[in-house]
Amino acid sequence: MPLADILALGSGGLVGLTLGLIGGGGSILAVPLLIYVVGVSSTHVAIGTSAVAVAANAAVGAFFHARANTVKWPCAIVFAASGIVGAFIGAKIGKAVDGQVLLSFFGLVMIAVGVSMLRRKKNVGDPDVHLDQKTAYRLLPSLIGYGLGVGVLSGFFGIGGGFLIVPGLINATNMPILYAVGSSLVSVAAFGAATASSYAISGLVDWRLAGLMLAGGAGGALLGVALSRHLASKKQMLSRIFAAIAIVVGLYVTVHGVISLGVFS
Repeated sequence: MPLADILALGSGGLVGLTLGLIGGGGSILAVPLLIYVVGVSSTHVAIGTSAVAVAANAAVGAFFHARANTVKWPCAIVFAASGIVGAFIGAKIGKAVDGQVLLSFFGLVMIAVGVSMLRRKKNVGDPDVHLDQKTAYRLLPSLIGYGLGVGVLSGFFGIGGGFLIVPGLINATNMPILYAVGSSLVSVAAFGAATASSYAISGLVDWRLAGLMLAGGAGGALLGVALSRHLASKKQMLSRIFAAIAIVVGLYVTVHGVISLGVFS
């Protein structure tokens, strides 16, 4: 098997592991992995390919969360539907932006996400929150607003948006983080599918690499779910570790993108 294929499988495994372990973050690593590890030369192809793999892995994760009854379906569906609209808008804008500029902005988002994770406080929330006729006047505007905003960012950068969706759902509904994680994977899958279809129509998906990442991601997700059960009490520590990784990788991606643009030349 060629080295590039092995690296793609390993990258997919890391993406699936992260999604299974802490309910998000795999997508924000997928693009840098494809570019700097696998060696994909086009930023736009890396974004389109990662979107396909992330969407599929998130769908698997959502299935397992649904079996555990940790998905707030009405809230998740409204958020996802709004986000799909935003993701198409974001993907259209993203494809028109220079690849190195897009990569630099992507790095800044990774840094911001990492910082927000480090500052995030434990949120108990309301486990009984639900969307119905009585709560629609209060929840719908927030769900639609946050969904659109997160969807635009997801489509623009080609990320599933898990680390953006979770706080978005918590802020919009005050649901506990466990339910936000489960519900977020519905949106991650939907956003990823919307972004992937937009890039696929433009011929910006490497389907072979996407398949390899999906194969590796399936194994990684299984391992991640198993580890999360054993390390449930240490999830806050795991989130902080990932936040640190996101910040470091974000700094590298941003600096690399800025240098490639010749800003300091």
